[in-house]
Amino acid sequence: MQTKDNIVSIFALGGLNEIGKNMYAIEYGNDIVIIDCGNKFPDESLLGIDLIIPDISYLMENQERVRALIVTHGHEDHIGGIPFFLKKINVPVYATRFTLGLIEIKLKEHRFLRESELVEINSDSVVQIGEMDINFFKVNHSIPDCLGIVFDTPEGTIVHTGDFKFDLTPANDERPDIHKMAAIGNKGVLLLISESTNAERPGYTPSEEMVGNNLEQIFLKAKRKVIVSTFASNVSRLQQVVNAAEKNNRKLALLGRSMVNVVKVAMERGYINIPKGMLIEPRDINKMPPEMVTILCTGSQGEAMAALSRLSTGSFRDVEILAEDTVVFAAGPIPGNEKNVTSIVDNLYKLGAHVIYGSGSSSGMHVSGHGYQEDLRLMLTLMKPKYFIPIHGEYRMLHHHRLLAESVGVEDGNTFILKNGDVVDVENSIARSTRSLPSGNTYVDGLDVGNMEYVLRDRKQISEDGMLMIIIPMNKQDNKVLNEPEFISRGFVDQNFSDLRKGMNRITMETINELHEANRYSWNAMKKQIKRAIGQYVKERTRKEPMIVPILLDI
Repeated sequence: MQTKDNIVSIFALGGLNEIGKNMYAIEYGNDIVIIDCGNKFPDESLLGIDLIIPDISYLMENQERVRALIVTHGHEDHIGGIPFFLKKINVPVYATRFTLGLIEIKLKEHRFLRESELVEINSDSVVQIGEMDINFFKVNHSIPDCLGIVFDTPEGTIVHTGDFKFDLTPANDERPDIHKMAAIGNKGVLLLISESTNAERPGYTPSEEMVGNNLEQIFLKAKRKVIVSTFASNVSRLQQVVNAAEKNNRKLALLGRSMVNVVKVAMERGYINIPKGMLIEPRDINKMPPEMVTILCTGSQGEAMAALSRLSTGSFRDVEILAEDTVVFAAGPIPGNEKNVTSIVDNLYKLGAHVIYGSGSSSGMHVSGHGYQEDLRLMLTLMKPKYFIPIHGEYRMLHHHRLLAESVGVEDGNTFILKNGDVVDVENSIARSTRSLPSGNTYVDGLDVGNMEYVLRDRKQISEDGMLMIIIPMNKQDNKVLNEPEFISRGFVDQNFSDLRKGMNRITMETINELHEANRYSWNAMKKQIKRAIGQYVKERTRKEPMIVPILLDI
């Protein structure tokens, strides 16, 4: 992308028309600053894929101009891609104290912590990169230490809100910098970039304080163990569970790797307070009276290998859920996870547990960390932007956010609903969107990172129609078949395979003989011809198209 000194360019490589893998960039002259680098998790169509991260091919082409990565907060959809990014483009990472703790865990897992430069910032920090002065302001979310970012450029002020809501009674007493936001708006905001997750929901987001009050009531009524499952990153929620357990003289056990890791970081850095002697090991749970035990665990979204799922099937070592235990889902199901959550709820009821679940509004056990319509309107009113880019949402969410912006004074035509890769250029304080950059998904599959289009295509074919292997023993010196071919079916057919085998054997031998008569002895040619001929025969006989793998053995 060609740049000029007097143009500010804004674009996203993830986070537009989707929920997850957030990655945004501000470019001015010879400097590119990245905001967040997250991942998202695959759906059922991406067989075997572990993670999805942004395509950074444009940044790779311009890596000498990429100066820094600034992280708004520590959720997976904002930090999950950082290790993969830094291995390609190793730049300083700026983040708050708690967020850095979570990033360090990831970098240790990838054995890349020593090579990384991590810079701690807070809402009072100032970072200068080229001709951009970068400032910050505190926002509320469902994880500690969240920031909005202010870019003061020669073309004007650009603000990125991060994920936010306005909670005036937060459980951690960290209130949003409303006065600072108002001051930024009064100074003048050329362009606002703001999240859109709950742009369809009217009103204000409820306060986290509501959950704490409801948790205390549940603990008072509980007869035996209380098991609470929530997002490990929601440290305010974890603290409220700790508070409720302490008031009822209960010990606390942690189940699930992410829960243990996050609580460790939060305790070390002063974001959660657990009384001395309160924590116990999972193996000690059954040694104590059940009315004195609280368990905090992962798995509120129905993840198959998470702690709550294994507890619900009786497969968690040393810990079991018994009749009259109380299980609390202190997180609403993310769209798409409802079926898995319901399955776990069913299993828990079969064990005789008392289960509290459902959306936050129905159970009182969860409030969103994302602003509803009135929160979004308040941010727009405080910032008073000339131009607006709604982000972090699917298309309908971005559309509703645009309507909210227009309702508080953003002129019609000054809102840009973009796709990943679309660029907004600001020149002489006028914003336009006329071009785009390469963007898309990069797949993580074990140690492999890349496009994987052909791998996924093959996996899809195998998952639908199975695989057929044809093993042909041959003498490579005279190209003669030594024995009849062996046919191995996996996920293809079971019934009538013997009849099918006779036909495939005949066609295989006929194909080899035809090639010999034509003096074509190349083994690659044989494989292609056998694959084509057997494929046609199998499709006619079964109406299936399995993956066909001819194997010529030199004996």
